[in-house]
Amino acid sequence: MTTLEIGNVEGLPAYEQAQLNELVEVFRYHQTKNAKKEKYYEGHISLHEVNLGVALPADSNLRNLEIGCEWGGKCVDVLASRSMFDGYVGSNGEENAEASRIASDNKLMTEYAKACRDELKFGCTFATLSADDTIGCRIRFHSPQTAAALWDGSKGRIDCGIAIIDSQKDESDNTWKPSIVNMYTEDAVYVLTKTGALWSAEAHPHTMGRPLMEPLVWNATSAKPFGRSRIKEPVRHLIEGYVRTIANATIGLEFSTSPQKYLLGLTDEQYDAIINQKFRQYVGSLIAATSNPETGEKPTFGQLSQGNIEPHVQMIRILATQFSAATGLSVTDTGVVNDANPTSSEAIIAQTQTLIMMAEQLNRSNGDALRTIMIMAQAIAENKTVAELTDEATGVIAHFKNPAMPSVASTADAATKISAVRPEFASTDTFLEMIGFDQADIRRIKAQEQRARGQKILVEEFGNADINTGLAELHRENVEDKPDGSGANAGMDS
Repeated sequence: MTTLEIGNVEGLPAYEQAQLNELVEVFRYHQTKNAKKEKYYEGHISLHEVNLGVALPADSNLRNLEIGCEWGGKCVDVLASRSMFDGYVGSNGEENAEASRIASDNKLMTEYAKACRDELKFGCTFATLSADDTIGCRIRFHSPQTAAALWDGSKGRIDCGIAIIDSQKDESDNTWKPSIVNMYTEDAVYVLTKTGALWSAEAHPHTMGRPLMEPLVWNATSAKPFGRSRIKEPVRHLIEGYVRTIANATIGLEFSTSPQKYLLGLTDEQYDAIINQKFRQYVGSLIAATSNPETGEKPTFGQLSQGNIEPHVQMIRILATQFSAATGLSVTDTGVVNDANPTSSEAIIAQTQTLIMMAEQLNRSNGDALRTIMIMAQAIAENKTVAELTDEATGVIAHFKNPAMPSVASTADAATKISAVRPEFASTDTFLEMIGFDQADIRRIKAQEQRARGQKILVEEFGNADINTGLAELHRENVEDKPDGSGANAGMDS
């Protein structure tokens, strides 16, 4: 967990200093909650955190037993995997060259996949922008574990924010602490640098008229403009129930593996022999004992009935069904098999409808944020204000792949039917995408089609003559166009 301690900063104006103090308090307030969400996402939950103290004593040696549970990660990753950012499209429907270049230079599609997971894990994540001499504009994403912001309700955007840019090791307590923090305001980016125990600020003014910081928010409300986590408290309680049930089932299985046996009517010597060699008595195939000479009783052997694991299995199924209802995941995603598992392709699609609608909601909100990010990025790269950008620059929209993830067969069938009604559609890149080709395949297909068209033209021009002969003839004619032999295509490779 990151510790952020910033007092008075040299060179920072008084109003911005007050904003910074408030941002640091917000950052600290959420750190414990964010650490808990991270813990449940990673599945690091020990038994003592969820033990009720009924089946197992609270001070049992088993209190540190850890049970692996991927439910926290599943409820985030499964939804995030359906939000597939696929670049930007211009207002005219074509690819926007400048937006694509900035996105490519910042590896925006790859970074978005990571940011989306943080967004669902914590409720939001933050994108920050800065001028860069090499690529024009640098775009970075920060989770709430390394950033914080204040919301301006009247403007419907961030009022100001901070992001930890770099950390250094503190030799006094062997921990890593922030050494460079950027503060984003409406008219400047302040780079706060720590030297020894002192912080200083360097101002970088801008003309954007808003902070160079934009949130990607999941499931926001009026009361919580920075969204809500997928791993919210009811979901965490279900995860705790799963961990507790699996732990009880594991311990019960251990007792079932070595069931309790008893012998009655033993002599003292026989009792001592059995107590001193418990394991040998358990694994031995024969237990022998003579009658007790003092009482005349013959030793009686017995075994207590083993516990049944079925109640634990039923409890896991109940928890899985509740988890599915709370998160929109199918019961299959939890790894539990029960009557709720779909038995046909139609049932599978029906069971994922809730998740698909959530993914569409996620794409809409993130699409607006990504558009805002790219408009600001183009303004920074071109050293302009947003008002000075062209309509083409401000008209970009973010494109996402279909969150339903239909099969290639179904999309190919749909593309074929559309092309029958709109013949021109068959010559578009979208048609090739729908029938299963990625961008690399589309480029190869179009290049080979263009080469095939060129060869066809040559065949029509020279009849059945050899194409290479035709090329040589065409080359000779071009060279002779000029007296000095430097025709327009004199350097053409035949």
